[in-house]
Amino acid sequence: MKWLFAAMVSMVTSSALAADASQGLDRIAAYAGSWQTSMHQLDTPYSKAGDESHLLRNDCWRSAGFYACDQIVDGISQALLVFLYDAKTGNYSSYPIPAGGAPQVQPGRLDIAGDTWTFPWDVTAQGKTTHFRVVNVWRSPDSIEFRQEYSADGIHWTLMAEGQEVRIKG
Repeated sequence: MKWLFAAMVSMVTSSALAADASQGLDRIAAYAGSWQTSMHQLDTPYSKAGDESHLLRNDCWRSAGFYACDQIVDGISQALLVFLYDAKTGNYSSYPIPAGGAPQVQPGRLDIAGDTWTFPWDVTAQGKTTHFRVVNVWRSPDSIEFRQEYSADGIHWTLMAEGQEVRIKG
């Protein structure tokens, strides 16, 4: 699931070069297609040290007010990602539906600032809230650098993993 979320978060990002020119759900289309991914994880309370590499394919389509992608990792469908955009507020939301279903779909948020797109979320366990985020930075329309972080206070962040995705042409 950790890889799925990292890939999902990167998938939602859009080309920094096209970000200012396009609006709404059309921005999500930049991630459709195939990507070679690599990630280095650190040993933290929320991640285990190691390296991963995967082939990620996003089969995406748009239908009126929705943009959806079947996210396929190493040839296996992992999740259906559904995105919404509120033109009045400029806010994005996402709904990852794991393959095989889930008892409850957890909505997500996407914050965009230029070429940096951030997916924040919180987890509360035993009365303690931990903040998480995946930060995607587009280096070109075909290259994304990303990092996964956690924080106890939402201000000071600790790196859990970092990696990159490179579009496979053709």
